[in-house]
Amino acid sequence: MKSPFNYPLFCCLVILFSFAANAQKKSVASKEYERPKLVVGIVVDQMRYDYISRFWNGYSEGGFKRLVKEGFNFKNNHYNYAPTITGPGHASVYTGTTPASHGIIGNDWYDKEIGASVYCVADNTYASVGTASTAGQMSPKQLLTTTISDQLKLHTQSRSKVIAIALKDRGAVLPGGHTADAAYWFHGKEEGSWISSTFYMESLPSWVTQFNNNVPQLYKKPWELLKSEKAYTKSGLDKNNYEGAYRGEAAAVFPHDLVSLWEANGAYDILKATAYGNSLTTDFALAALQGENLGKGLDTDFLAVSFSSTDYVGHQFGVNSREIEDTYYRLDLDIERLLKALDAQVGPGNYSLFLTADHAAVQVPTYLQDLKIPSGYFDSKVFKENLNTYVADHYGSEDLIENISNYQVFLNRTLIAQLDIDLEDMQEDLAQFILQDPAVERSYTAYQMWGEEYTKGIPYILQNGYNPKRSGDVLFVLKPAVISYSKTGSTHGSPQIYDTHTPLLFFGKGFKQGASFERSEIPDIAPTVAAMLGIAFPNGTTGKPLTEVLE
Repeated sequence: MKSPFNYPLFCCLVILFSFAANAQKKSVASKEYERPKLVVGIVVDQMRYDYISRFWNGYSEGGFKRLVKEGFNFKNNHYNYAPTITGPGHASVYTGTTPASHGIIGNDWYDKEIGASVYCVADNTYASVGTASTAGQMSPKQLLTTTISDQLKLHTQSRSKVIAIALKDRGAVLPGGHTADAAYWFHGKEEGSWISSTFYMESLPSWVTQFNNNVPQLYKKPWELLKSEKAYTKSGLDKNNYEGAYRGEAAAVFPHDLVSLWEANGAYDILKATAYGNSLTTDFALAALQGENLGKGLDTDFLAVSFSSTDYVGHQFGVNSREIEDTYYRLDLDIERLLKALDAQVGPGNYSLFLTADHAAVQVPTYLQDLKIPSGYFDSKVFKENLNTYVADHYGSEDLIENISNYQVFLNRTLIAQLDIDLEDMQEDLAQFILQDPAVERSYTAYQMWGEEYTKGIPYILQNGYNPKRSGDVLFVLKPAVISYSKTGSTHGSPQIYDTHTPLLFFGKGFKQGASFERSEIPDIAPTVAAMLGIAFPNGTTGKPLTEVLE
């Protein structure tokens, strides 16, 4: 005998399963577009990738170690263009592209249209806010594309709040993009104040004024080692021949008496070149977090923080100095402070964060030479004299060269046309002559940058940094570990791997835990953050979302 079919029960079950399936779909969809309350972008100026592993044992559990252990570590992250310097670095992190598109080809560059050097964020059409000096006359007008923070503003109808902070003006203005609510940078001298530009505001908020009145002066004190002297095993001897002392200092050794060195080193400006500059930046970031109520609204906010002092210290003392080691131990504690504040105000799991650098740095060549490692120095003055002499002898006029800067030669194209000289032939001729310089590894012409499509190696890196309207006629690259700099301290700017290899850590909401040795590139950061947020990529994006890290 057949069992009777219970039609009413069947219908009930179908309806229940439908509701369950629909609820699950809604849950998945809701989670997919559940954005963090705050995104924090951290750029550590001049941080080499190996600083993570080199100083690992000296770090606390709550700073770099927390980001690595609880976040995602891209261990093979590189800049894919040159010059590897601060302005282009910050622009590339936040725009998802390279100087070829965003246009920031240097900190300064020769403007072919006006025949003069321009600074990447200078803009005298705006006034300073917070100082009577010209230090606040800045804007992002030279930036040709949008940033990830611009796209967030566009997505939320400007309801998101965007704040950018750095000791360096370019380290704040460029990350903030075109639509930031505020960008703040530190004006030293006798003032010691965080300032801004009328591009953003007419006057400083009360929380900034209160901060300026109370906090910066607290760091007018000796810079002493954070730990016992025996703990500093990841750097060279404190007293050596590879470091530059502060003005008025007999030797570049701890402790550094900032009080006695104050006036000779620009008063508050000396703080930039100490570990205290990072602590001051952290203090200000925490004040901004509270003063602007970041992460408290209905839409995602964005806080961009750049730690500039690591660059100043690296330039002054070099990458193998005890000062660098101490600076990173102190920065580690500052990052721990920042994370704790984010946990308290925004809540664990409610914010997303990335950390990278705007470039890395080379070991001091004199130190390498003492270890019998090939290295050296490039004399730009002699180079210019030799090139001018060659051009005068072969073309009849020194005026054919307008400018030499950023390892590029700019030619006077108007005069070249008047003298009926073939531009492409002259570029090739000068490129061949430049190769004769013992410090130069290779050279390229603008025609090569226009006409070829490089996909790997140094030509690929140079081409990504080449903007046809802003870059020069001949480009050249120095040999590895050969620099144009003083005999003490470190620098950067080349397409060589020691300048391109930087950390990239993702942490918090929307990001997985883990690590990868797959190559990632700096322009990948912005589209990765955009993908996590579910918003449009910056409009010049050439990078790709790093799917390994996305939940």
